[in-house]
Amino acid sequence: MDRDGDEEENTTRVQARFVTKLDPPFKVPPTSIAIPSNLTRLGLSTIINNLLQSGNPEWSHEPFDFLIDGEFVRMSLEQFLLAKGISAERTLEIEYIKAVVPRKEEEPSSHDDWVSAVDGSSPGFILTGCYDGLARVWKSAGVCTHILEGHTGAITSARIINSEDEESVTVATASKDQTLRLWKFNAEEPTNSHLKIRPFKILRGHKASVQSVSSQTSGDMICSGGWDSTINLWQTNEINTEGDLVSIKKKKKNDQAEESQLLGEAVSTLVGHTQCVSSVNWSQRDTIFSASWDHSIRRWDVETGKDLLNIYCGKSLNCLDIGGEGSMMIAAGGSDPILRIWDPRKPGTSAPVFQFSSHTSWISACKWHNKSWFNVLSSSYDGKIMLWDLRTAWPLSVINSHQDKVLCADWWKGDAVVSGGVDSKLRISSGISVQ
Repeated sequence: MDRDGDEEENTTRVQARFVTKLDPPFKVPPTSIAIPSNLTRLGLSTIINNLLQSGNPEWSHEPFDFLIDGEFVRMSLEQFLLAKGISAERTLEIEYIKAVVPRKEEEPSSHDDWVSAVDGSSPGFILTGCYDGLARVWKSAGVCTHILEGHTGAITSARIINSEDEESVTVATASKDQTLRLWKFNAEEPTNSHLKIRPFKILRGHKASVQSVSSQTSGDMICSGGWDSTINLWQTNEINTEGDLVSIKKKKKNDQAEESQLLGEAVSTLVGHTQCVSSVNWSQRDTIFSASWDHSIRRWDVETGKDLLNIYCGKSLNCLDIGGEGSMMIAAGGSDPILRIWDPRKPGTSAPVFQFSSHTSWISACKWHNKSWFNVLSSSYDGKIMLWDLRTAWPLSVINSHQDKVLCADWWKGDAVVSGGVDSKLRISSGISVQ
């Protein structure tokens, strides 16, 4: 008796039609075909690759992800249909997209201490902050063009304020030395060595370590959160404005005058948190969001200084980002392995609308993809970066490029993830297709 033949006959089959929004080289014929119901994502991916190869012998294998009724398939088709109450009698329309996974790990970029901050918002370079007190500018993996020196303590946060004009980039850094510093440099400048840059402005006002910095979209102002439980607002300009310019210092070294440095004071202070303000976000003109170790997320009206929303989370928070649908969703993580997402437009906002719980340790950073409503990343002390899609509870991809705790992560150029950690390395995971 042919046992294999029996097993083949006993496998339930379902009718499926594969559809995609991808460009023609990725399109398969729209006809319905019978496929085994015990297939998982990998089996479905093999079918798509075989169909594409039959029409193009040069085709090279590509990993795909699959959605049915707008939800990712993360189990066998049979289990998925059962879980969702979908009839196996109907012809399934299965959408396929390129799998959201890195296709390449770039060479690590080494630092002299922990990499605690990273900003990938400029396509032309990556900004990192390090526990050695230096910020660095990287054109690509291993290619450091500028070193920003001046802090006397570890850098905790670094933000690109303005990179529209790469000939005059402004960035801000926050540090355990209780100050923020503002820097200008030309990212286009051809350089074979590490150009050393001094800050043009030092911002003093926090009474303890500064933990986070964020820029208003116009770049005219920044805000910072710190261990003194306050949020300070600062101007970023180089000219004398009332209440901002305190003094100009000229330092002499071997009778050579160094460049002038402005000393800035906070324009205003937002008070309400009772513990460290670990993360601030000023992505909306008149609104600042903050997360704190006091277990709360707050939304502040910049003009009145009042907090208009106070979400109690029950956990000390390390990170927060605003994005997703309508650029209104709040992602935050902290002292447990769960990434939580809130929608402040919904009544009863204190309950998260999504919770992702595949990490095994505290969450250190989270960041929405700026071109997708669905995609958000998280990094953790478990050494992993996870790429999430709101349409499934499982991570689309897990990046294991670090040897120790991951302290910071961001998207770069829309198709890469940049991250830093206790292993003193900046890692670039590239070739990620986000639709």
